[in-house]
Amino acid sequence: MADQNNQTTAQEQPNLSQLLQVRRDKLRELQQAGSDPFQITRYEADSDSAGIKENFDALEGKTVTVAGRLMSKRGMGKVSFCDLQDKTGRIQLYARKDEMDEEDYARFKKYDIGDIVGVEGAVFRTQRGEMSVRVVKPVLLSKSLLPLPEKFHGLTSTELRYRQRYVDLIVNPEVKRNFVLRSKFIKHVRDFMDGRGFIEVETPVLNTISGGATARPFVTHHNTLDIDMYMRIATELPLKRLIVGGMDRVYEIGRIFRNEGMDPKHNPEFTTIELYQAYADFNDMMDLFEDLLSSAAQKLLGTYQCRWQGEDIDLTPGWPRMTMAQAVKEYAGIDFMALTSDEEAVAAAKAIGVELPETADKTWGNALYQCFDQRVEEKLIQPTFITMHPVDVSPLAKRSPADPRLTERFELFICRSEMGNAFSELNDPIDQRARFQKQAELRAKGDDEAGMMDEDFLTALEYGMPPTGGLGIGIDRCVMLLTGADSIREVILFPTMRPLGEG
Repeated sequence: MADQNNQTTAQEQPNLSQLLQVRRDKLRELQQAGSDPFQITRYEADSDSAGIKENFDALEGKTVTVAGRLMSKRGMGKVSFCDLQDKTGRIQLYARKDEMDEEDYARFKKYDIGDIVGVEGAVFRTQRGEMSVRVVKPVLLSKSLLPLPEKFHGLTSTELRYRQRYVDLIVNPEVKRNFVLRSKFIKHVRDFMDGRGFIEVETPVLNTISGGATARPFVTHHNTLDIDMYMRIATELPLKRLIVGGMDRVYEIGRIFRNEGMDPKHNPEFTTIELYQAYADFNDMMDLFEDLLSSAAQKLLGTYQCRWQGEDIDLTPGWPRMTMAQAVKEYAGIDFMALTSDEEAVAAAKAIGVELPETADKTWGNALYQCFDQRVEEKLIQPTFITMHPVDVSPLAKRSPADPRLTERFELFICRSEMGNAFSELNDPIDQRARFQKQAELRAKGDDEAGMMDEDFLTALEYGMPPTGGLGIGIDRCVMLLTGADSIREVILFPTMRPLGEG
């Protein structure tokens, strides 16, 4: 069977360019000679490029084994130079015909750029001072049947980079920095939360009700139960059930799915952390968020300063806190706290060119929110907490004791982008039922982002939930900030893409 598979692999394929066919011909020759690289199952490398360079004095003259991908070839005749790229960087390979077995050298000369090889050889420095490995025994570990893009005319199309992230990582190794930093940030988040007594948990991705946020869900179907199910748009409601159950500090890092548009800040699936702390409020969540993000910058970047979307951002702790009404007054010139009726508020919004969505009720709260959304958010550059959101747009947040039109809620904005959202969580089941009912009415009117009635969650609240602070943070946005990436696709390894040939 193996021979048949090899024969099929090496067969000539129609419509292939001469370059591609040459590589397949080389593979066929190797297979016919009993040297099929795809039959090799493992190769033990005891060194890597960065380690050799960092410890050159100790390793000079000693034999090492390295493995990686050939990124360049140069030289002719009896001497060949190659650059080998591994997970840590690049190291030069030096191969000389009179220092190797003749057959090994002949095979090495036939290797192509893109091939994955293992090499045994001595560490040395060339006459030009280049730290290198003097090849003694090369092994072809995998044959590259497609050529890599050329260095100066290669994978420059951003769309192609995202579609073929594997090639992007090969030819643009600096891209890996974003994803290494992403991994370190998530580890920092976990360490930060665990150090404060939080427990990491997992909640369902598939639910019979879409809830916990205002967003359009993805709908799928469960064949055995013969019911439609929703991919989660938030982890909020299951996590708060755990607070009811006595797990006083919980968090979850996971994928969220929202069936919405795509732009530089939005991908249909993205990663968040949601956390809930019993006996805390939204002020505690502001302190926690500021500490988490500023400490991440200090640990991962070594500074509170970073640059994002053309702006110099200062993450030094002590971020401003403004109510939404204060922000609208400062940046849009309307004092909503001086307006007492819905009609006045809507008229004031229209006077500065702000329109309320057709599905939104014409209320004081909605007018305040739309003024902020359309006139203020774009002006918030440095880290700023915007607090006290209208109850109309905050169905899961606790009302302010000082003004029942408002809720104890905040969003953090940096460089015109929302980074996170938090509440003093609503724990009054009667009030919660009324707000769920309002969401259901909006949904019935055609607002497919409105929430649904969740009877089980209401039952949980009726058993009693302590005063609780909750916070949701966009992991992708935070990584964009820390890496300086202008598009969310630069920090998601495999972003959602339109199928080729469509649109």
